Amino acid sequence: MKTPNSVPASIVTRNMTDFTNETHNVYESLAIISKRANQISVKLKEELNGKLAEFATTVDNLEEVFENREQIEISKHYERLPKPTNLAVEEFLEGKIYFSMPEQEAEKEA
Repeated sequence: MKTPNSVPASIVTRNMTDFTNETHNVYESLAIISKRANQISVKLKEELNGKLAEFATTVDNLEEVFENREQIEISKHYERLPKPTNLAVEEFLEGKIYFSMPEQEAEKEA
């Protein structure tokens, strides 16, 4: 998963009114952001597990465990990535998340 460089890795103070531009409701916006953060988290975990599975061995040898620098570097790389919540917030504020509200769509059709 390619992560944008503009996403801060640490906490940033946000103006809550920025979250209401599209949904007109802070709570709906946060629900959308949390669902997207879960999707990102699952995808990152699958990528990490896939890369670490290459190093899996059937025999536990202490020398291999302590000297596997590549595995450590991969783990450190994923630890340095921005948190999924920060990625989801940035995507939401930039308008990159598609979402629909079935209740509102039903009201418009009626």
